[in-house]
Formats: sequence, structure tokens, C-alpha cells
Amino acid sequence: MKLADIYMKFQSDIAVIEKELEATVQARHDVLKQASTHLLKAGGKRIRPVFVLLSAKFGHYDINVLKHAAVPLELIHMASLVHDDVIDDADLRRGKKTINSQWDNRVAMYTGDYIFAKAVETSTFFDNPEIHQILSNAIVEMSIGEIEQIRDQYNWEQNFRIYLRRIKRKTALLIAVSCELGALAAGADRHIQRQLSIFGYNVGMSFQITDDILDFVGTEKQLGKPAGGDLRQGNVTLPALYAMHHQPEVKSLIQDILGNEYPEHADVTPILDAINKSGGIEYSLSISDRYLQKAYHALESLPETEAKTYLLEIAAYIGERKF
Repeated sequence: MKLADIYMKFQSDIAVIEKELEATVQARHDVLKQASTHLLKAGGKRIRPVFVLLSAKFGHYDINVLKHAAVPLELIHMASLVHDDVIDDADLRRGKKTINSQWDNRVAMYTGDYIFAKAVETSTFFDNPEIHQILSNAIVEMSIGEIEQIRDQYNWEQNFRIYLRRIKRKTALLIAVSCELGALAAGADRHIQRQLSIFGYNVGMSFQITDDILDFVGTEKQLGKPAGGDLRQGNVTLPALYAMHHQPEVKSLIQDILGNEYPEHADVTPILDAINKSGGIEYSLSISDRYLQKAYHALESLPETEAKTYLLEIAAYIGERKF
């Protein structure tokens, strides 16, 4: 089954979530309303809400309850993208102008803050304090991840542990929380909640590593931007870390090319070639696969349901993305 088929199965419920998202980001202030709506209309995979819905299938499934878990998670993701675009000085997001490009950095930062606040407000639908604690912790950890990324920009001395901790906070955590909250909101057993959280974490780690690999081997059409964008922005990812660790001359090459005043305009083709020849891509793929295998293992003890099959299909999709 293709990923699109899974989305089709949940088409009506995703539409409910989409409508709720649109209603939630409305603001009394015109600029804030326009900026929030602008981001929402740029679209997105809505993968986190899908994880909420699939995980809820292991409990009592009610879209009118689940939308209050799915919407804040997608809002947290959206807010983090707004802040990312400011940090990266990005002009485009999903082929459309970013908020900081359409307006300015101040509008973008306050829009991101507003969307974070709406996420917290939406979650007050639930009386369960555990849900609020999980969401609040996710926002805290993601914020730390953002700060760590800023701190480590153009830091060619960082190690594998720093990288893995950063992608955990920036990507894997929210996917893990999406799975956990879907099950929690649906009243699923504690064991199921825990295993789904473990599944989401490992899928999220694999997903981000795959994205980082694609930045080195993907085409501009696939990526929506030239390859090597992460390096130009000073973000050191797993393929580059491996290459620098095993071939010191790669580190020298990176420092020479990106050590100029305008690294965002540098020709990184020689760096991409060196990293591809270093074995960094193959190594990163092997680490991504390790996380996928852990994700599969986390589901083994769960009931044999259609939702479990779909979760396995999503994991397989991540493992089979084309390079």
C-alpha cells in the first residue's frame, strides 16, 4: 500500500483537522491573521495528525476528541517551521514565500509565538493534566533543539552524539508525542501508549536522517532547493560528520569553501562529491535502517489491526525513499 492510500483512508478525518486548524489560527489582528493563514495554506504532509489518528485506532476512536490532540501537534510543528525560516533566513517554504520573506523577521517570530500559544490553548479541551505535561515538555525540548542548532552552526568539531540529540529534539520527539497522544486521547492501554511512543521516536529519527541524506544526493526538483543547503547554512548532518571523522581532508575542504563571508552562495559541489565518496551516505543509511528496525520491533507486541499495518507501511515508506 502506498502512503497516499493511507491518507485516502483518513481523508474525511484529515479534512476535519484541516478545518479546525484554519479556525484555530484566526486572529483579531489583521497581520497576524494573514501571516498565520499564509503558513497554513502553504500546505504540508500533516504526518503528525495521521500518526495521532492511526495510534487512536488502538483505543476509542472519536475524531471530535482526537482533533484536539492532532491540531496542537501540527501547530507546534508549524510554529517551529516559522522560527526555523527566520534562523535560516529562508525565502521559500514548500514553494511559497516564507512569513519572514513576505513580511519581516519580527512578524515571523511573533507569528510563531502566537501559533505556539494557540497550540496550548487548543489542548485545554482535555482535562487530563498528563496531556498538557507531554505537550509542554515537547515545546520545551524543541526550543532547546532550536538553540542547539544555532549554537552548533558552522561548528565542524561536533560529534555524533550532539547530532543525534539535536534531531531527536527537532524531529523525532514530536512524532513520538503524536503517537503517544493519539493513544492516550483514545484511552488505549499504557503498554500500547508506550510502544507507540517508542515506534514514533525511532521512525522520527530515521525520517530526519533520511532527509539529511537527501540533502546530499537529491535533485533540486526533489528538494525544492539546490543540494547541499544544510551545509551552506552551517548545519552539520550525519553524512558530513562521518566524512570529516574518517577523512580529515574533507573537513579542510568544507572549512575552505564555507569559511568565506557568504557561505550561502558557495559552490559546494566539491564537498558533495567528497562526502559521497567517503562512505558517509552508506553509513547514514545503515543508521537510519537501525532506527527503522527498532520501530518495527516496537509494534510486535501490539494487536494485529489495520492501524498496525498502516504504521508498518509508513515506516517502510521512509526506508524506501528514493536517493
